[in-house]
Amino acid sequence: MGITSGIVLYAVIWFLTFLIVIPIRLQTQGDLGEVVPGTHAGAPVHHNLKKKAWITSGVAGVIWAIVAAVILTESVTLEDLAGWHSLLYGD
Repeated sequence: MGITSGIVLYAVIWFLTFLIVIPIRLQTQGDLGEVVPGTHAGAPVHHNLKKKAWITSGVAGVIWAIVAAVILTESVTLEDLAGWHSLLYGD
């Protein structure tokens, strides 16, 4: 795995993790009972995006390290994945 592919892999993992972390402990206007006229009740009041971005960076770093180790050590190969195909579909 090259440097560019490692960076791209981290970016993909980071964004996927961020999409999972965003709704955690999100407080909306409807939850607090303070809906501003002209806005949706699901609009966030306290989103804490900066804190969630830092948490996401740490979690994504750990996940990336595990995935990069599997790729670099070649502990899972395409031949291993081909075995799953025959197991699942009976080829």
